[in-house]
Amino acid sequence: MNYFLTYAVYVLILSLLMGISTWKLFKKMGYSPLFAFVPFYNYFIILKETEHPKWWAILSYLPIVGPIMMSVFHIYLMKKFGKNLVQNQVLTVLLPFIYMATVNYSKDVEIEDKNDLYLTDEEKAAEKKDTFAGSITFAVVFATIIHVFFTQPFGIPTGSMERTLLVGDFLFVNKWSYGYRLPMRPLAIPFLQGTILDTGIKGNPKDDPKSYVEAVKLPYERIFQFNKPQKNDIVVFNYPRDSVHVSLDRADPYVKRCVAVAGDTFEMRDGKMFVNNKPEIFLGDQEVQHRYTVTTSDLLDMNGLNSKYGYFWLDEIDRDNHLQYLKTNSGYIYSFQGLDKERYKIIKSLPEVVDIKEDIQTKNDSGVSYRNASRSKIDTTQSIFPINSGWNQDQYGPIKIPKKGDVVTINLLNLPEFQWIIKNYEHNTLENKNGKIFINGKETNQYTIQQDYYMMVGDNRDASLDARFFGFVPEENIVGKPMFTWMSVQGLFEDKNVEYKAPTKVRFDRMFKATNTGEANKTSYWWIAVLILVLFFGWEYFVKLFKKKKTEED
Repeated sequence: MNYFLTYAVYVLILSLLMGISTWKLFKKMGYSPLFAFVPFYNYFIILKETEHPKWWAILSYLPIVGPIMMSVFHIYLMKKFGKNLVQNQVLTVLLPFIYMATVNYSKDVEIEDKNDLYLTDEEKAAEKKDTFAGSITFAVVFATIIHVFFTQPFGIPTGSMERTLLVGDFLFVNKWSYGYRLPMRPLAIPFLQGTILDTGIKGNPKDDPKSYVEAVKLPYERIFQFNKPQKNDIVVFNYPRDSVHVSLDRADPYVKRCVAVAGDTFEMRDGKMFVNNKPEIFLGDQEVQHRYTVTTSDLLDMNGLNSKYGYFWLDEIDRDNHLQYLKTNSGYIYSFQGLDKERYKIIKSLPEVVDIKEDIQTKNDSGVSYRNASRSKIDTTQSIFPINSGWNQDQYGPIKIPKKGDVVTINLLNLPEFQWIIKNYEHNTLENKNGKIFINGKETNQYTIQQDYYMMVGDNRDASLDARFFGFVPEENIVGKPMFTWMSVQGLFEDKNVEYKAPTKVRFDRMFKATNTGEANKTSYWWIAVLILVLFFGWEYFVKLFKKKKTEED
């Protein structure tokens, strides 16, 4: 309810500003000045008086869409009173209530009625430009409505879900799969996630210009939640440890497989996953794959392999020089990521290969990563969660996934496991004073979990920055479930610095196929895409044909 109360406050503030800046204009149009203060109805009147579809008024206060529509409606109102110049429209958009107030309280402003029979050529040309601009605007609005309220396109930039989802796959995500999460930053630029562009200022992404207004915010709320993520679902969620964006719905989107839900126990033993002490079951579209260290007598023709068999992922052994191999006295060493049985056989059969062995971290391998050579600064992003566990990505857990209502004991030993939940995800104050834990100013050794959490792990286990590193994913970070792949381009997200690159090509065999079925041979839904395009463009054609026929009959 906090969401809707906050939303109502914003609507009332905007309606008050609208009324103060336009009430005289409403009076001159023949309406009670009070109607200028009434939400939705004030824009209904503007649309009626300017001869535009009156139902557009329902779009006026929607998050993200609303500010665009309001600007359009304000321009319509200003044109009604003769403010037709470009500078008038710019001022109306940039300083809406200030500029409209100057017009509203002007003594000489009057309604300007136009008769099409007496329009000059310049005025007719201007009207054509306005019609074109209006078409573009409403195309953007329509796309924004789909993007914000129904489905969002999402690209796969990394290999963490290979071979289920490939780098260069573009998905449509159903935002209603687990209930619709209402927008939390209603004033934002459409289609942009968190920032407008990467400026590279001082190397700190916090300095990049945001695509949303942080000051205008709404609390978390999810509606129509009939389902929750289940084990084996592929899920899109916002990165929970994002330190750049305060608003969780503006954090970077990630896609992983939900391997354990609230209440489950997760564990990795020698690189193999166990949930509730049971080994994982691989679905039809999943393949068992591992990381291998390969020793060769000579350099491998990776470009030839990539062209013949499809792309092979190599880890950068020398990250400073972006080298994907290490030269030794006797030959070269490569680290292959995500090799399945078939690709393992291909590499093993190469004449240059001297030795190939699976790379599994032992229990003695530290899961802590450092930012500097002296190992004094821990890189929490690349380190295993929790930071003091002593685990690594192949030897992990067991760890229980927190569930709403769980009462957990808090002490200094397990504080790294729960501090993000208590402080960042569930918004409490947390202090450690001389070994004593204080939550919201009160000393305690217990905490009640307020929401469900999930374990999200990539299918390409050895090359995935997932929940083993950033920890549990809160329910409030869940965006939705991928529906289908609408485009797939190999080589699109390659690092320009690496030596071996995937050949660029469109993978037509992956397009318009469902994502979350788990089937090895997925059904293609290309006919649905064709049908949507036919309906979209056909509708416009038949509307024009109908209007033309009606005009001829009149």
